Amino acid sequence: MSKTLVAYFSASGTTASVAGKLAQAANADLHEITPAIPYTSADLNWMDKCSRSSIEMNDCGSRPALAETDLDVGRYNTVFLGFPIWWYIAPTIVNSFLESHDFSGKKIVLFATSGGSGFGHAVNYLRTSVEKSTTITEGKVFLSNVTEKDLKCWIKKI
Repeated sequence: MSKTLVAYFSASGTTASVAGKLAQAANADLHEITPAIPYTSADLNWMDKCSRSSIEMNDCGSRPALAETDLDVGRYNTVFLGFPIWWYIAPTIVNSFLESHDFSGKKIVLFATSGGSGFGHAVNYLRTSVEKSTTITEGKVFLSNVTEKDLKCWIKKI
């Protein structure tokens, strides 16, 4: 039984690639956060103010439904939580994931992928979705070409 989990949401596959490498580097279990209704290319068009992602991100109370909620997070002490940066925060489905599980007393280390922005307000925004006894730490924003060796070095630093 692993005491570490890598959970991630990936819209285009970039975060999935980093999460897979991180799970290998950390010898951790891997869990994909999947929406009940998958995102289409049109849903992800951030330039369209009527796209699904734009509408969700403009509503801080938006909580897209998850395809699966039966993950046993009680098995884990540390959770690496990954996502793409959308509008300088995590996609609201990440809040859905956090609010669907009890992370009391757990350590959550965030990692993200982005074409150029940092974490923005992601940490503070996600803290509202967990219990006060949960520690959320800003980790690092990675490019898709990060290596497992680089991730092992990062893990040792945190």
